[in-house]
Amino acid sequence: MTALLVAIDGPSGVGKSTTARALAQRLSIPYVDTGAMYRAVALACLRAGVDPNDSDRVADALQRTDVGPGTRDGIFVVELDGVELGDEIRTSEVSLATSRVSVHPVVRERLVELQRQFGRRHGGVFEGRDIGTVVFPEAEHKFFLEASPRVRAERRHLELQQRGETLDLDRLEAELRERDERDRTREHSPLRADDTYVRIDTGRLLAEEVIELLIEHIRTAQNQ
Repeated sequence: MTALLVAIDGPSGVGKSTTARALAQRLSIPYVDTGAMYRAVALACLRAGVDPNDSDRVADALQRTDVGPGTRDGIFVVELDGVELGDEIRTSEVSLATSRVSVHPVVRERLVELQRQFGRRHGGVFEGRDIGTVVFPEAEHKFFLEASPRVRAERRHLELQQRGETLDLDRLEAELRERDERDRTREHSPLRADDTYVRIDTGRLLAEEVIELLIEHIRTAQNQ
């Protein structure tokens, strides 16, 4: 039996992680945060003092770094050189570095292959920016979540406050717009959605409402 693959793509701050995690639980398959893998590479570069814009040095750091996707008690985890990662990859500094290292083809090629290996073995709900276009274009269920930059900035601002970080809301919105532009215009695996996706605006929806919409679409497709 073919492993069930669900692709959830979209820009930062639209609720992909919350939605994907809950959906995976409902479907009893792994939740795979592909962004955490890119964050792990960004963290490795920051720790090594590598400029995330320098493709050659990033490639060298990646060569010397073991980014390992795996499972712990059935839950997807990301390890950096054998150490499981947690909130240290969720800081604003790592977020900014992630958007820069992720544009380098050598990074995307390495991580995409790791993601494909995991998905073919375990299946899962994969969330990112190019899951349904590059990583698993064959996925039967593809969703593209979107929301305005302001709404996404407000959500991110609240998350940072809850972790004790303070960052200006307008600055957060500007950084999100900058990241959106980089993601959409990069040469390798740009952020985009074609007509194979179901597009959902999460701006005015509660998390549970988004999840129910996705469940409904999946059940309808499976019954056809």
